[in-house]
Amino acid sequence: MKLRTWLLLSYLLVMILPLVTAYLLFAWINAFHNDQKVEEYLQKWSQLQHVISVLDDPLLYRETGRDQVDRLISPQLSIVLYNRDGLVLYTSDPMYVSPQLAPSKSELYQNLYSLEQGYRAYSYKQPVFAGHELVGFFEVNLSRDEWAAGVAKRTWMMVGLFVGLFVLIYLTVMILVHRKLNSRLNRLMQHMTAFANQETVEQMPAGKDEIGTLMQHFYQMQNQIEKARAKIAKEQQEKEYMIATISHDLKTPLTSIRAYAESLTTEQDLSVHERQEYHKIIVDKANYMHQMLDDLLMYTLLQSPAYEMEFVEVDGSEFFEMLVSDYEPLCKARHIHLDVYCAVTGNYLVNPNQMIRVADNLMSNAIQHTQQGAHIGLAAVSADWPLPEWLFPFVQEQVRFDCQDRVFLIVQNEGEGIAKEKLAHVFEPLYQADQAGTKQDARRTGLGLSITKQIMEKHGGDVHIVSQEGIGTCIICHLPQRRR
Repeated sequence: MKLRTWLLLSYLLVMILPLVTAYLLFAWINAFHNDQKVEEYLQKWSQLQHVISVLDDPLLYRETGRDQVDRLISPQLSIVLYNRDGLVLYTSDPMYVSPQLAPSKSELYQNLYSLEQGYRAYSYKQPVFAGHELVGFFEVNLSRDEWAAGVAKRTWMMVGLFVGLFVLIYLTVMILVHRKLNSRLNRLMQHMTAFANQETVEQMPAGKDEIGTLMQHFYQMQNQIEKARAKIAKEQQEKEYMIATISHDLKTPLTSIRAYAESLTTEQDLSVHERQEYHKIIVDKANYMHQMLDDLLMYTLLQSPAYEMEFVEVDGSEFFEMLVSDYEPLCKARHIHLDVYCAVTGNYLVNPNQMIRVADNLMSNAIQHTQQGAHIGLAAVSADWPLPEWLFPFVQEQVRFDCQDRVFLIVQNEGEGIAKEKLAHVFEPLYQADQAGTKQDARRTGLGLSITKQIMEKHGGDVHIVSQEGIGTCIICHLPQRRR
């Protein structure tokens, strides 16, 4: 139930239940009065008959003794006698009717022969005749002390029950409000405070009302922030590891450059061949440091959310034909056979320099892991074109090439392959599956595949790697076609 609906119902119950209770209590007392009215009326009427038989004597309204009237008087019964003109001849309660005051004619003749019910007493008035002559009136008042005491008792009982029920309703609503609102809000504030202090927060079941929705949003925000914290911590750890690794990797070529530069300066008896060799080593080490710093700069740039890559629309056939060309001389120098295949249709949005960097990174990796005399396959193929014949069968089994409106950039090399447990880490920065090869080749920085993946993601595509030990490795980049 929504919290707003629950509060409205609570307010309605708080307002209506006391009124309903008061009505029921009033109806209960009224029913009691009605039940007692008939019995009391008959009792008073029976008592009144004896009094009437005594007071209906014309002699009482003359100057004679009224001893028999005095004998009728009791705390529950009072009598007033009037003459024919309304003057008080006798009263048993001077406080009720003063002997000096006479009622008016209209009051005297009002409600004759009627037993009138009042809150405190029944009253009865009747004229008295001597033959056909009116001699006076008498008025009898029968008190209702027992009835009034019962009414007062039940009235106080009703007030007590009403107050008790009202307090009970109030306490019940207060407990429900505390359980429904205060306790849950307090718990949520405690969770917020604990989360702000980076303490462990145990998620509680959330209801379907507004507070439950608020708690769900808080837990979702908590999960997102925790993921962001974990991501930041991981990135920080990677940055620290990267700085330490690159510092170490830069220290080695710097040491070599310094040593060879000092040798060229201090050792005068070096031959021309040795000087050329030292010079070549210095240049190679400097190029390696330049490549490492360039990769580091690009990796840092791609990591920045503020970096926006600029794209241009290109014809797929022309651009990818250019992209896969010009690697033949490099492979021949390493005595590696290069198989090139290009079959691309459609237009694409690309950053040409970054796509060239992707191709260079993938080909550099492939060449470094390919023995002399082995084969490297380089292809750019649209989804609606046949795949190259040299593609490993296990690649076609593990990768889907039937995605429409896409181009696939494929780099495959024959070699030892990569173990399955290492495949999930190859795109991590500075991770190199072949550590031995890394030590032997000073041109590798360990950032190439990570940069490649980020560039492809910036293009709206992705990159996958499949490998089988003893056969080789294949890296597939896919890029979406330009939509009109």
